[in-house]
Amino acid sequence: MDSIKLAPLSVADRDALVRQRLEHTTNKSVSALLVTDLNNIRWLTGFTGSAGTLIVRPDDMVLIVDGRYGDQSREQTQNSHAQCSVIEGRSASELRDALANATKQFASVGFDPTEMTVAAHATIKSQIRSELVAVSSVVAHLRRRKTEPEIQRMELAALATDSALTEVAPMLVLGLTERDIRDELDYRMRHHGAEFTSYDTIVASGPNAARPHHRPVSRKIVEGDSVVIDVGGLVDGYHSDMTRTYLIGEVDPVLSEMHEVVSASQMLGLSFVRAGVLAQDLDQKCRDFISAAGFGGEFSHSTGHGVGLQIHEMPWVRNGFAEPLEVGEVVTVEPGVYREGLGGVRIEDLVVVTQSGCRILTHSKKDLQCLQLQLTT
Repeated sequence: MDSIKLAPLSVADRDALVRQRLEHTTNKSVSALLVTDLNNIRWLTGFTGSAGTLIVRPDDMVLIVDGRYGDQSREQTQNSHAQCSVIEGRSASELRDALANATKQFASVGFDPTEMTVAAHATIKSQIRSELVAVSSVVAHLRRRKTEPEIQRMELAALATDSALTEVAPMLVLGLTERDIRDELDYRMRHHGAEFTSYDTIVASGPNAARPHHRPVSRKIVEGDSVVIDVGGLVDGYHSDMTRTYLIGEVDPVLSEMHEVVSASQMLGLSFVRAGVLAQDLDQKCRDFISAAGFGGEFSHSTGHGVGLQIHEMPWVRNGFAEPLEVGEVVTVEPGVYREGLGGVRIEDLVVVTQSGCRILTHSKKDLQCLQLQLTT
């Protein structure tokens, strides 16, 4: 992966998209948007620091940072071609004054309530004269559709996880612990080019596999286990997400049946993905198949979610999210079945939505012949 040159990520003109959406979805008196979520700030400006406040105004953007990030913010916004000026405040009073000055000409300023705590809202309200008006997910909605440079980063992150899992899967039959497998995966993902893990890697074996978000423990993997491995990598801020479930030696026939049902449901879901399909209908397609097989009550989470600068972001592939999938969105398809005391099965791929279907970014083997491993000790 070191030899693969990433296409440049330009954020130019994204602020114009924000203004258009702000105008179409809010009262026209709201002509400026306060952005405090760091992922949204990064998407709009290229700035990757851990603190900052952005104001998208009718003709420009203003990024306010503290003294730690002055040089970094100026360099990153320039490199990303963002139409953004930077104000560096070296004290709390300077930061307050900068925010007040950047918003003083606006009677009202929009903000996304999902970005801001009640305490943060109260603090900002006390610092500016403008009325704060709640607006719904302006930037988060625009982030749904990925550009090719964004997809390239996610594809490289997926490649790192594929490579790591290919090397580590044979170790499942060596009597190692969940933590041992987790540590090997995390190391090898980085070795293959991921900068970090997308989330805490899940290795869940035996009864622990009945917990969808189990944290690895010192339990040894033994014959009869199902082993759920949920692993993702991070490349230049963009995430990947993948799950495979392995069956170790002779397993309870119910586990084999669960694996067959989840596998068929997941393949059905993948075949259903395309632009225009409602996200909730994709969820229902997978859920109906699992229910018809008698495991409906044991499918305890949504079928998927969007992935990008965050590991969980819009669109939500679940009941109640009645928005259509769009070309360029990157989503997971990950049905699962979990039986307390026995184990669980989840199979997940990361896909790019296309006009006629989807392009799968995760390529680790899924067929039961490859996932049924025999203990050697």
